[in-house]
Amino acid sequence: MATSNTTKDQVHPQEASDGAIARSLLTEAPTDYNLAELARLRVRYRGFPGARVIQANLDAALANWGLTEAELFEKTRAIHAIGNLYEVRGRSKRNEEDWS
Repeated sequence: MATSNTTKDQVHPQEASDGAIARSLLTEAPTDYNLAELARLRVRYRGFPGARVIQANLDAALANWGLTEAELFEKTRAIHAIGNLYEVRGRSKRNEEDWS
């Protein structure tokens, strides 16, 4: 009996909320907050075996804004160096940042 070498895509526990964010990035301008969200989600889903629609939407948002991933990360490093962007947006505790 032959065995299959195919792997099944996994479902990320944050996939529903992240999917909504990824979809919104497709229609929004590249503000500091949106750039940071795009970078955060690209880090989260890099190499993740699943969430293909989210990954495609993140790629599309990056292309829509005319950026490479390296340029995105350069911009967001500068944004985060200035201050805690997520605190400004209402997340009062630093440990509430959601990078995992």
